[in-house]
Amino acid sequence: MRFVLLGGAMSVLTLAVLDGQMGVPSDLPMPVQLTIAAAAGLAAWHARRSWWPLAVLGAVAYAGLVVWPPLMLASYYAGRTLPRPRGIAAYLAACVAVCGIGAIVGEARDGLQELLTASLGNALFMMLGVIGLPVALGLWTGELLRAAKERAERLEREQVMRAEQARTQERARIAREMHDVVAHRVSLIVLHAGALEVRASDEETVRAAALIGGIGREALANLRDVLGVLRSPEGHARQEAALRPPPTLGDLDRLLDQSRALGITVTRHDEGEPRPVEPTVERTAYRVVQEALTNVHKHAGDAGTRVRIHYGTDALEVEVRNDAPAPSGAADTPPRAPRGALPGAGWGLVGLRERVELLGGTLRTSAQDGGGFLVSARIPA
Repeated sequence: MRFVLLGGAMSVLTLAVLDGQMGVPSDLPMPVQLTIAAAAGLAAWHARRSWWPLAVLGAVAYAGLVVWPPLMLASYYAGRTLPRPRGIAAYLAACVAVCGIGAIVGEARDGLQELLTASLGNALFMMLGVIGLPVALGLWTGELLRAAKERAERLEREQVMRAEQARTQERARIAREMHDVVAHRVSLIVLHAGALEVRASDEETVRAAALIGGIGREALANLRDVLGVLRSPEGHARQEAALRPPPTLGDLDRLLDQSRALGITVTRHDEGEPRPVEPTVERTAYRVVQEALTNVHKHAGDAGTRVRIHYGTDALEVEVRNDAPAPSGAADTPPRAPRGALPGAGWGLVGLRERVELLGGTLRTSAQDGGGFLVSARIPA
């Protein structure tokens, strides 16, 4: 909007000069004066992108008609934008040449134009008012703008550094808490499972203890990866990821075997033509099955569970459906741990939904008729 106003003011001022109200009276026809004034206004409006058309128009108008407003505004933009000192020196040299041409034109003409341009003193006065002062003003404002920009960039960098430092400190604090609390408890589970595996007399207890110990050691390894990400996301975590790649669909059978070892009947059914997909898609599909099986263990005991993997043309569909949990008092149902023994944070499905939606997919969870539950995800692949 301000450039529209600037263009309008330039047109009015140029027309006033051409009409003899603010300088040299002109014998140009009014249509020609209006055309020159409109061109000056358009060039001033275009100065937001490039001020060179304004400079060319100002040079021609000043040399031929002593019309100074376009050249004055162009001099201001030159002082603001041209590199120093070479750019400013070149511009001033060009302006001296324009004034020289104006002096030659003034000698060839009679009247007030000769008085303003042919006389050395008047020519120097016009150069100072039309060129020198605007260039100086442009240099001053340009310096202020550059200083303000540098200050803003410096403050932004400092803010980013402070935010990064705060995030680093928070990640370190979370890593310490996880190591002191979670890693300690899981380590105790692994140690007790190992002791039970050595001391147990029956084969079933030995297998159960070995399974618990293996799961606990895997949890410790995954926890070590997470702690590495929290403490040094650019260094240690990258090395750990190279040593232990994240799980994919190739690790799904081992995950299902762990659930089967705990007494759950889990079946897997693949549909479509198996094909390679993005690692992030495979990892997300694995996490969908993992979280769904965890919820089965927590809330459905040993209910039968079916896992379906469908390879579509443009998406990978994962579905985990479990039956209703058997009544705890049934004669043919083995005793299981009470549901209160497996507390949860309540954020598993929420985080899973966020993980799926980050890849542009959808997650659907719903209770089924008869008491079962369904977790279904569709991930673009």
